[in-house]
Amino acid sequence: MLISGQTQRCVNKAAGLCNTKPTDLVFIIDSSRSVRPSEFEQVKVFLNKVIEGLDVGPDATRVGVVNYASRVKNEVSLKSHKTKAGLIKAVSKIEPLSSGTMTGLAIQFAMNVAFSEGEGARAKSPDISKVAIIVTDGRPQDNVRDIAARARESGIEIFAIGVGRVDMNTLKQIASEPLEEHTDYVESYSLIEKLTKKFQEAFCACSDAATDVVFLIDGSKSVRPENFELVKKFINQIIDKLDVSDRGTHVGLVQYSSAVKQEFPLGRYNTKKDLKEAVKKMDYMERGTMTGQALRFLVDNSFTPSQGSRPGVAKVGIVFTDGRSQDYIGDAARKAKDNGFNMYAVGVGNAVEDELKEIASEPIGDHYFYTADFKTMNQIAKKLQINTCPVEDPCECDSITKFQKKVEEALQALTKKYILFSY
Repeated sequence: MLISGQTQRCVNKAAGLCNTKPTDLVFIIDSSRSVRPSEFEQVKVFLNKVIEGLDVGPDATRVGVVNYASRVKNEVSLKSHKTKAGLIKAVSKIEPLSSGTMTGLAIQFAMNVAFSEGEGARAKSPDISKVAIIVTDGRPQDNVRDIAARARESGIEIFAIGVGRVDMNTLKQIASEPLEEHTDYVESYSLIEKLTKKFQEAFCACSDAATDVVFLIDGSKSVRPENFELVKKFINQIIDKLDVSDRGTHVGLVQYSSAVKQEFPLGRYNTKKDLKEAVKKMDYMERGTMTGQALRFLVDNSFTPSQGSRPGVAKVGIVFTDGRSQDYIGDAARKAKDNGFNMYAVGVGNAVEDELKEIASEPIGDHYFYTADFKTMNQIAKKLQINTCPVEDPCECDSITKFQKKVEEALQALTKKYILFSY
C-alpha cells in the first residue's frame, strides 16, 4: 500500500536522494516495558532505514524523535541534526524508558513541543508538511482520541503503526484520514522492517508532473442513488492520491445522463479539501445515457483553455459508466485519443465492453476496466495490478502507470467499504 496525500515526493535518481516538499517529520516511539530491548533495537533500525531514504537538511526534511513510556523524552529535536549521518548516529544511541504507555501524553508533547519553532519546526505554511509517525505495541493508559484530533486539526498528518497486541481501535483514533493509508499493523517487531519500503516510497514516491484530469461520470437512472454515492467516494479516493496543487494536478468533473452538466472546470479548486467538498455536493441527474454527447463535451469544452486546461500539460480523461450508450460514441472517442488525451474507461453492470474498449487509449488492456457490479469491483483492481516500475527504484515509471496504481488503490479501498456496508 502506497501512501500519498501531503507526503507525495519524487526521487532524484542522479543523487540517490528524495527531492521532497519541505517536511518536518517527528517519529514518536513507544519504549514501554512491553517492548523488549531487542525489539526496541529493531524499531531504531526501522527509523534509520526510513531516514536513509530522505533528503535531510534545513531546507528539506527535518527529523525529530520523541521517546515515550510513562514519561516523554525529546531524544532528537527538529533542529538537532542537519545531516543524515548525524541523525542516524543519534537514533542509534536512544535507550528504552521501560515503564508505562502514555501515548496521549506523547502526542500532546509532540504537538506542543516537538513541532514548536523553538525545537526547530518551521512556521505553519502550505509549503511545509508536518508529519508524525507513531510506533506502539500496547493499549494506552491515557486518552488519545481528543489529543490526536487536536494534533490533526493543527495540521499534523499522523501515521500509526501497531505491533503485536496493540489496540487497533487506538490506531484508528490516532491516525489521519483516510485510515487505510495511515494505519499499519505487524505481528511482531521482527516484521517492522517490512514497512520500510512503504515509508520510503511515502516520502520518495513518484510525484505527478502537471496533469489535467477530468472525470466524466454517468448519472443515468440505472446507476441508482446509493451507487452514485459510491461513485463519488471513488472519485474522492482518487483525488486523495493525486498531487493536487496550482502547479501540479488540476481536476475537473462532468456528469452526464440525457444531458451533460459540467460540475466544475479544471483549476477551479486547487486543494484536495475543496475538490472533495465539491464532489460530495454533486446531485444525481438520473435519466438517460448519452455517452457520445458527453465525450464530445469533453473534447470540445473540458480540455480547452477557456475551461482551465493548461497548454502543454498531460490530459487524462476518466469515463465511468454502467450502461449502453444511447448515442454513437465512435467519432468523439476517436477524436479524444487523436487529440492526445489519455482516456480511461471504467464500466460496471450493464456497461458494454466494446464501448469501453472504443473509449480507452492504447494499450487497451491498461486503460479499460469492467466488473459486473459494485460488489465485485476488486476484479477491476486485479486487472489494474500492472506495475512496470522496478522494485529497486519506485520512480522509474511513467506518469500513466503511476496513475493506474492510484486508481487501483482507490478501487480496492472502495470495494472493502462497500462489502463492509453491505452486511
